[in-house]
Amino acid sequence: MGQLSGQEEVADYTVKDSPEVKRRQGVQTILARTLQRLQEGELEAAEKEARSALKLDAASVDALTLLAVIEDRQGRHDKAGESYRRAAELAPGSGATQNNYGTWLCANGFAAESLVWFDRAIQAPGYATPGAAMANAGSCALKSGQKERAARDLRQALALEPANAVALGSMAELEFGQQQYLSARAFVERRLAAAPASAAVLKLASQIEDRLGDKAAASRYVQRIRAEFPDAQDVTTGGNAGP
Repeated sequence: MGQLSGQEEVADYTVKDSPEVKRRQGVQTILARTLQRLQEGELEAAEKEARSALKLDAASVDALTLLAVIEDRQGRHDKAGESYRRAAELAPGSGATQNNYGTWLCANGFAAESLVWFDRAIQAPGYATPGAAMANAGSCALKSGQKERAARDLRQALALEPANAVALGSMAELEFGQQQYLSARAFVERRLAAAPASAAVLKLASQIEDRLGDKAAASRYVQRIRAEFPDAQDVTTGGNAGP
């Protein structure tokens, strides 16, 4: 190819984004603002941003998920469930989205129904954290009285993530319920080492020590509850507890 002479001109090509690209970019910009408002605790402003994103793209899974989180924090749990479900239906291959809806179901009194969604999460191709969904499935199976499934899922979760706090706490509860107190102690100790304590976990630890006859250890856990969770109810040893 010959060189251009001084009199020849190079055509001026201007590359413009398509309307679809501009729309997607607009949604992402709004979602960034939504997340910022949410992190700052400005729930009303965050909700407005999320709904603005949905006006641009009614099928935005990210916008629906953020809206669900916002609605949950506002105490509008039924609306949050609708948003989580819509996101899950729009993204059947997203393990995280299926896990989100399963988690909402389990936390809102639908433990048995949640298992279908956790199964979908676990089976989703490319899902980076199937152990989390498996731990949730085991915990919710235990809540719904499906002890065999709970044991299976929890042990599989721990095989993938040995320090998974949900799985460890639920295994401690499962073993306690089956009067396997030494095993329950081992699991609750691992749970306390894996993540910050909760009043419920400390109460379960106290119960376990009470059943094992170590009254001093049981009392120490009760003292921790009173010191770390002064608003906790029923902190005497021997009551009911969960992880």
